[in-house]
Amino acid sequence: MGYAYLVLGIQIVQYILFELKLAFYIDIPGEDLIMFMWALRVMVVTLDQDRFIETMEEQAKIGATENGGLHRLTLSNEDKEIRDWFYDQMEAEGLDIRIDEFGNMFGRRDGEDPDKETVLIGSHLDSQPYGGIYDGALGVISALEFIRMLNDEEITTEHPIEIVNWTNEEGSRYQPAMQGSGVWAGTHDIEDEYKKTDEDGVRFEDELERIGYKGDVPAAPTEDYEGYLELHIEQGPYLAEANMDVGIVTGIVGFSWGAITYYGDADHTGPTPMRYRSDALVGAADVISQIRRIPGMLGERTVGSTGYMDVKPNSINTIPGEVTFTWGFRDPDDDVVQEAFDRVLAEAQAAAEREGLDWEWEERMRASSVDFAQENINAVAEATDKLEYDAMKIFSGAGHDATHAADVMDTSMVFAVSENGKSHTEEEFTSWEHCYKAANTLANAGLELAGETEREA
Repeated sequence: MGYAYLVLGIQIVQYILFELKLAFYIDIPGEDLIMFMWALRVMVVTLDQDRFIETMEEQAKIGATENGGLHRLTLSNEDKEIRDWFYDQMEAEGLDIRIDEFGNMFGRRDGEDPDKETVLIGSHLDSQPYGGIYDGALGVISALEFIRMLNDEEITTEHPIEIVNWTNEEGSRYQPAMQGSGVWAGTHDIEDEYKKTDEDGVRFEDELERIGYKGDVPAAPTEDYEGYLELHIEQGPYLAEANMDVGIVTGIVGFSWGAITYYGDADHTGPTPMRYRSDALVGAADVISQIRRIPGMLGERTVGSTGYMDVKPNSINTIPGEVTFTWGFRDPDDDVVQEAFDRVLAEAQAAAEREGLDWEWEERMRASSVDFAQENINAVAEATDKLEYDAMKIFSGAGHDATHAADVMDTSMVFAVSENGKSHTEEEFTSWEHCYKAANTLANAGLELAGETEREA
C-alpha cells in the first residue's frame, strides 16, 4: 500500500509541474527535498544506450548495402531474415508472440490488471529500395528496448504492453503503403490485398506463405486498446533547423497517390515528321512538370512529386508509344489534397488533347489527414519535459502506420531528428544521440500510458 500511495503522490506532483507548468521555486527543506527529488526520479526511465545502439547496428546488417544503407523489401528473403531475428528477440524477453494472417507480428507483455486495455507500440522493419537503416527500424528497436528495460528493472505495469512489426509499411514492392496496418484496422480488404502483385507479377499472398509469415490469427483488433505510440525519424528538416532534440507529433498529412498511362503511336524517330507524332512521353513530361508546380499554387505545406515512370518501348530510336507515371500529393488539409488531385487530372486531359493521346488513370491510395489524441500527445510532451529534452510540436509530412492505428485507438508519435532532412536514401542519417533521446521519450511516454505499478528496489 505504501508504494501505491507514493506513486499516487508522484503523479499529483507530475500534474502540478508538467500540466500547469508552474514556474516558481518550491521551498522544501532538508530531508523532504531529498525525498521529493527521489520521487521525481522514480518516474523517469532511460534505456541501456550501448545495447540499444548495438541492436540497431545488428538489425542494419540484414539487407545491408555497400553504401551503408538498407535494401529490405517486404516479403523478400531479407524481410524473412529480419522477421526471424525479431521473433527470436521477442521470445528471449518472454513475450507472448502471435503472427496474424497478414504477417503483422505482435509480442505481448502482460499487465497486472487483466481488465486494463493494452498499450501498443511499434513500427515496421521493411525498407525502401536502397533506403536508410533508421526508417521504421528505429521505432521497432526502440519498442523492443523498452520491453528489455522493463524486464531488467523488474517494472510491472497496470496495462498489458504489445510491440508490433507491421507488414509492408513502405509500399515500394506492393501498393498501397501502410498495407499491414491498413488491413488490421479494417481500411483495406484482406482478400483484395492478397491478390496484389509486384512488378514481376508475384502475388502478395504467395510471398507471405513462401517466407512462412502467413499466420492463423485474424488480421484485426481482437481487444480494446488503451493507445498506440510510434517512434520514427522525422524525414524532414524542421527539427534540425530548430535545433531540437525530439519532435512531439500532433498529426499526419493526408495524401493521394495515383498513376496515369498515356497511349500514343510508337514509330521511327528519324523518318517520322514532327506533325505526325503522337508521343506519349511528351504528354507525360508536360504533366510531370505541372505536378512539380501545383503545390506552389496551393499551400506552404503542400508537396507533390513523380517517383516512378515506365516508358515503352524505351528505345533511343523509337517514339515512345506508352508511358505510365505516378503522382503523389500531400497536405495537412484534405481539401487541398483534393484540389491537387483535381488539377493533375485536368492537366492530364489537356496534355492528352495537345499530343493526340489516349489515356487512363487510377488513384492507388488516398489517406485522410489525422489529428492525434491529446492525451497521447501530452504523454509524449511530458516525457520530454521529464527528460529535459528540447522538443517542439510538429505535423508529420509522411504517412505512417499510426495513420491507421488512429482509426482504432488514441494515437501519437515521437520524431527523431533527421540530419539534412534526408530519408528513403542510403544517405539517411540520424545520430545515435538523437536516436537515443527519441527512444527514451518513447519509453517514458509508453510507461505513462501503461501505468507503472511496481519496480524492484
